[in-house]
Amino acid sequence: MPDAQAPAQPAPNRDWRIIGLIGTGHFLSHFYMLCLAPLFPIWREEFGVSYAVLGLSVALMSAVTALGQTPVGFLVDRYGARPFLVGGTLIMALSIAGMAFAPNYWVILALAITSGIGNSVIHPADYAILGSSIGEKRMGRAFAMHTLTGNLGFAAAPLLIGLMTQTLGLGWRYALLAVGLLGVPVVAAIVLQSRILQDQARPKTRGAPVGRPVLLSRTMLMFFAFFLLSAMAGVGVQSFLIATLDRLWQTPLDVASLTLTGYVVGATGGVLVGGWYADRYSSHFTFVTGLTALSISLFLLMGLVPLPGAVLPFVALVAGGSLGASRTPRDVMVKHAAPPGQMGKVFGFISSGLPLGGAITPVPFGLMLDNGLAWLVLPVVALLLILSLFCAGSARGEALRTAKAPSPLPAE
Repeated sequence: MPDAQAPAQPAPNRDWRIIGLIGTGHFLSHFYMLCLAPLFPIWREEFGVSYAVLGLSVALMSAVTALGQTPVGFLVDRYGARPFLVGGTLIMALSIAGMAFAPNYWVILALAITSGIGNSVIHPADYAILGSSIGEKRMGRAFAMHTLTGNLGFAAAPLLIGLMTQTLGLGWRYALLAVGLLGVPVVAAIVLQSRILQDQARPKTRGAPVGRPVLLSRTMLMFFAFFLLSAMAGVGVQSFLIATLDRLWQTPLDVASLTLTGYVVGATGGVLVGGWYADRYSSHFTFVTGLTALSISLFLLMGLVPLPGAVLPFVALVAGGSLGASRTPRDVMVKHAAPPGQMGKVFGFISSGLPLGGAITPVPFGLMLDNGLAWLVLPVVALLLILSLFCAGSARGEALRTAKAPSPLPAE
């Protein structure tokens, strides 16, 4: 069961050790999600399967991760996050390493599923530990580093796999074995340092909603919609900005690629700005609203006005930076709205909106481009962000009303 008490204000060096442990596991989680795609051309030749079938490996891993997060969140809240974090990280890593010995592609698919099961532990366990272990004065920076390490994992996976298989000439089996076994020392470090990872305090009131009623409350459903719509907008930009600029303004490929790079760099770096702000100021919703409104304006500008090639990357950099900076205050808002002792299920449920948004977005945006509606892409991105703000405002208002309601009787 979770520990009964959490430290009031841990020392800074202890906080950063915790952030380092959790962030390293989160890096691996995102790294493993993207380490298979660079091997598709090799697997297509070796196993004789189509790209559609190869895509199943990533799709299954992502789907299992998304579907497993909420059930794992219930277990994290009931039994504590630490054993699930250790077990999930080990399963995830050994599944990737095990692919090195796969005699055929169907074994790789099965291991992709087991890796997804391990990966489903990461978000609910990470947020439960960070929310209970980190001092409030550094909570924003802790969440920001958590997001940043995940983004770095995404960025590093194609680069490292390409380096190992192409530049260094290692076979794909050796490459997967090596990156999979990277998880073993990470797990060992978590086990050895587990004493500094604090589980959630038990709820001190009786009669408060628990379990499904919490997740089905208006507050959490609106936060879920906020995450979902934000993810849909982000995936729309990342996947189709280059094609949209080409169709709309005949933007050269190198300029369009640099524009997308500017967006990604801004979104990654902006996370740290949001963490700094969240630790110093309490007006999180105002900050999120202002930055999202700025991003909306810039996306509409890129979609409606033919900007010079020298200007486009800068506009995308600011738009991405604004959205990135809004992410950490958003996470802190969810943390404050989560009932005591239920952070695992809350973050497991709400963060599942991120992969779900990524799954449902590509087809409709692709259809717009296929049917000569490229002019709609960036306005639809803007509309999704506007809707996400309405959901965020509704969630915040409901959370404030709940906080002002009479408290249930203390638990005996």
